[in-house]
Amino acid sequence: MAATKRKCKVLVLFDTAGTPPSKQDFTEEMKTDDWAAEAHIIAALTQLGHEVRTIGVYDEPGMIIDEIKTHPPDVVFNLTEHFNAVSEHDRNVAGLLEMLDVPYTGSSPTGLTLCKNKGMSKEILSYHNIRVPNFAIFTPGTTLRRPKKLNFPLFIKPLKEEASYGISQDSFVEDDNAFEERIRFIHERMNQEALAEEYIEGRELYASILGNDRLQTFPLREVVFSAVPDGQPRFSTFKAKWDKAYRKRWGIKNIFAQPLPEGIEQRIARISKAVYRALRIRGYGRIDLRLTPDNEVVVLEANPNPNLDRDDEFAQSAMKAGLSYERLTQRILNLALQAAQ
Repeated sequence: MAATKRKCKVLVLFDTAGTPPSKQDFTEEMKTDDWAAEAHIIAALTQLGHEVRTIGVYDEPGMIIDEIKTHPPDVVFNLTEHFNAVSEHDRNVAGLLEMLDVPYTGSSPTGLTLCKNKGMSKEILSYHNIRVPNFAIFTPGTTLRRPKKLNFPLFIKPLKEEASYGISQDSFVEDDNAFEERIRFIHERMNQEALAEEYIEGRELYASILGNDRLQTFPLREVVFSAVPDGQPRFSTFKAKWDKAYRKRWGIKNIFAQPLPEGIEQRIARISKAVYRALRIRGYGRIDLRLTPDNEVVVLEANPNPNLDRDDEFAQSAMKAGLSYERLTQRILNLALQAAQ
């Protein structure tokens, strides 16, 4: 592939928590855990010999336009996850890059839209006969009435968030009072629709995929909850993902999946690829699923453009498959250039 050896002008685009500094100096931020993905990608691109520029944006699209017009890149490494603190606006950043006719890494506005709206994605997967939990969507202002098809226990989360934002122990409900209370919380505190879905008992697995047309799956990762008492629900709240002290207290670890029954890993790979294609994911993505005690595979959600911190799920799975972090970074760059051809 010709693009593999090509040295490119790469613009690394990422979002900031507020208005970025006028000099675009993120030296100190890049030393922190919160900026690990940005720091790791920039270091990898530099080591690969690419000419790297960076820009952080918050709520001003003109900054992106000016940078691209002043210093036209061969490709944008798009690490944005939201815009103006709105998670679902990540699709608009990708849309702007398309309008500027510049190649960029990761999924298109279509893939980002389909995956970010968890209700829409579940409807599409159901159409393709991919098993998802029974679910219902509740819009602010409508009557709260649990459909008969939804059986307790239920899991309630915001419709359009990621990284487990808005998910806590109170998201797990076992009666109608708790059900209504949690939905009202999401409506009133998070100002968006609520998604209620049946809680699926089983092992929580992550399937990482790389590619556009030809897809490569990497070794599965698994979340284990070793200190959670038997009979208690096991799921990844915001604290379970990001609070180190909380994770240690409850024995929550992300590891490579323990041995699976014969044929299950292959079935998960087939299903995950079908999800990837149905939801128009491009470049790289991660499928979150549950394996029930009866070995049924249930898809929870799909994540386009997952975190690329070298210590996170996607990069760890790629490295387990023999792909170094630098080679992974180059492959993602190549896929962006191919998609633009």
